[in-house]
Amino acid sequence: MRILIVEDAADVAEAIAIRLGKTGMACDLAESCAAAEDFLAVQRYDAIVLDINLPDRNGTELLHDMRQRGDRTPVLMLTALFSVDDRVSALDLGADDYLVKPFDQRELEARLRALVRREAEQKSDVISLGPLTFSPATLSATLGGEPLDITRREATLLELLLRSQGAILNKQRLYDGLFAFEDADVGLNAIELYIARLRKKLAPSTVGIETQRGLGYRIFNDG
Repeated sequence: MRILIVEDAADVAEAIAIRLGKTGMACDLAESCAAAEDFLAVQRYDAIVLDINLPDRNGTELLHDMRQRGDRTPVLMLTALFSVDDRVSALDLGADDYLVKPFDQRELEARLRALVRREAEQKSDVISLGPLTFSPATLSATLGGEPLDITRREATLLELLLRSQGAILNKQRLYDGLFAFEDADVGLNAIELYIARLRKKLAPSTVGIETQRGLGYRIFNDG
């Protein structure tokens, strides 16, 4: 899952990114609306965390511009404003959710997962495919009722595949979901390594990952 955090308070943005990173989310940080626009011009995001008070423009103006050009990326607004009118205004402009500062990081994580579920094929808290079950909240999986030993990155890759069951995801789409811009030293071929590791761990079951040459990868169940 790839998240854009638009927040000018560096300590707040970094704290969010570190916490979300531990839950398997790749995060890019933008300190202004202009920086956010640069990111949005070259990268697709699963969700955006957008502060209202930014140094160059109001976050609601960026939100308005995004919706005007047809960008439907889920947006969670961060605000220190307590006025109901302010919150209603943000929602009317196209925000999908909001949190009032200060907030609990666990609530931010849960709200982001809820936003992404709305866009996904499977909307439950636990995703299933045959004998395989996966919990995005804990980045844990079971196979045939037994815990599956997977790393954080393997879990993130598995979630991407499971949320798009039946669809073929190309290598670039998977890479974008696993790595942020600060991971530029990691090459695209790293996806092949993680796919190979996941295949070995799923091998005893009817669940597998198919390679469509020149197109990408698809998770399936033969059971």
